Amino acid sequence: MIDLEKHAEAILATALRNGGQLSEIFLEKTVRTSIVFENNKVERVVTGTDMGAGIRHVSGDQTLYGHTNEVTEHTLIALANEIAGGARGDAPVCNFAFAPERLGVLPKIPPSGVPTSRKLDVIRNANAAVRAHDPRIVQVAVSYGDSLRHTVIVNSEGRFVEERRPQVLFYVRVVARDGDVAQTAYETAGGTLGFELFDDVDPEALALRAARRACLMLGAEPAPTGRMPVVLSSEAGGTMIHEAVGHGLEADHIEKGVSKYCGRLNEQIAVPEITVVDDGTLPGKRGSACVDDEGTPAGRTVLIDKGVLVRFLNDRRTAAKMGMAPTGNGRRESYQHKPVPRMTNTLIAPGESDPASILAQTGTGLFVRKMGGGQVTPVNGDYVFEVSEGYLIRNGEAAIPVRGATLIGNGPDTLMQIEAVGNDLGFGIGTCGKDGQAAPVSHAQPTLRIRELTIGGTR
Repeated sequence: MIDLEKHAEAILATALRNGGQLSEIFLEKTVRTSIVFENNKVERVVTGTDMGAGIRHVSGDQTLYGHTNEVTEHTLIALANEIAGGARGDAPVCNFAFAPERLGVLPKIPPSGVPTSRKLDVIRNANAAVRAHDPRIVQVAVSYGDSLRHTVIVNSEGRFVEERRPQVLFYVRVVARDGDVAQTAYETAGGTLGFELFDDVDPEALALRAARRACLMLGAEPAPTGRMPVVLSSEAGGTMIHEAVGHGLEADHIEKGVSKYCGRLNEQIAVPEITVVDDGTLPGKRGSACVDDEGTPAGRTVLIDKGVLVRFLNDRRTAAKMGMAPTGNGRRESYQHKPVPRMTNTLIAPGESDPASILAQTGTGLFVRKMGGGQVTPVNGDYVFEVSEGYLIRNGEAAIPVRGATLIGNGPDTLMQIEAVGNDLGFGIGTCGKDGQAAPVSHAQPTLRIRELTIGGTR
């Protein structure tokens, strides 16, 4: 890659030749491997390197961005000159006395040093475990991916930070069929770490959890429709807090007036037992990093404190507009994208109740052990989530498996209907989509009891 210690000043100054508040270079090199195994055979093995750079110019509300996969001094000067042609602003105040910081996570077992044959062994063993579990399993897909992302971020305020960030992701999807009934289940594991993921995660055991769930749901009763209490297990992960609440607290949604939380800072928006945190510093979690994609140090941001909305998730631009400090949540998929406010690892903090007691004290309702996909409308907080594994509660027990259930509700309303918060905490992981960009995230919650939600079912 180009040596930005030598060339950054010239590039940044060129981008600001017509004025502006900030110019920034985002240089990226990512080495990745992807393996897909389906129908008892290797469908695809892809290895490669993506490299490129983006230049951003900021002046007030105006942001100009360009990118290139040719990272030479000549090309970046030309790109900066092109961006400057569309820029206007006051004379910039620049600091080119760079003091480079070099940060990153060092994997215990770098995936680049693990033979592809070893990665395939992990995949094949997981596939074999699922296939042997039950003859009703008709389809198994196993995928593995690893990457090492090397970024250099330099801006006209004197920030110069270099980071290396590893990622590993393992995914199993199972389809079981009995007559006309088919059920799908999946399990995932991954994080900001190396192949040592499999020191703590047994891939065969993970795959069997998906297999058992798919087969269990074959014999489940159709879910009823109606309003009832809901107990969300910590095993469900934090999909609800991520989708139904977290997106509405990203500052660009507040800025555009398309969030239910607009104008509600310092108001009580949840029961006092609820504290919501976004924490990009959690070791090994999928959304963690040393810095965000603007070079701001990752941090722990309390968003809702004992029910009171106290903070939004900011990148540099929205923070400046709101008169707040950046929270380290300026994230981008790659050098081809400008940063926007994004969640990292978002969670509801554990409470004081025993999880088993929460269920035992619920006479009837729906117990959700595993969430599926869903969708939310940030402007009003309305959501619909699939339930991958659910049970009707009878006399305080998860008694009757049901399939085809959906949770239908509103994020802000749900926050005010939580009756009990467990002292446990369960994490889920995912890849979050926003503004055409994908970003790795994790989310977590304790066991929760919600007074009443609408359940969509087939009975």
